Amino acid sequence: MTGGDIAGLIAAGVFAVLVAIIAIPLVKLGGVFDQTRDSIKDVSDGITPILAESTVTVQEANKQLARVDVITRNVEEVTGNVSSLVSLFAASVGGPLIRLAGFSAAVRAAMLSFRTAKKVKDD
Repeated sequence: MTGGDIAGLIAAGVFAVLVAIIAIPLVKLGGVFDQTRDSIKDVSDGITPILAESTVTVQEANKQLARVDVITRNVEEVTGNVSSLVSLFAASVGGPLIRLAGFSAAVRAAMLSFRTAKKVKDD
């Protein structure tokens, strides 16, 4: 065996060691990819029921909002009716009440002037 052959064997041995050293991280990287794939599969399997539940929740919330909308429309209608009723009551009863208040004020003033006149006469 010549010196060139021995140098070639040493170079081949060093190359084999380098390949082995590089192969170890690649094998570990393959394991990381396997774990990542499994994790992604577990997450996607877990998300499917969550999405189904959130869909049901959103549908129920929409139903409740529709009910609230109906209630709001009814309250608006009742408020309009009460406003009309108050206006009608004020128009029909308010005028006579004002007249009655004026009449009672006039009667009171007359009674006070009658009392005052009677006291002045008595003195």
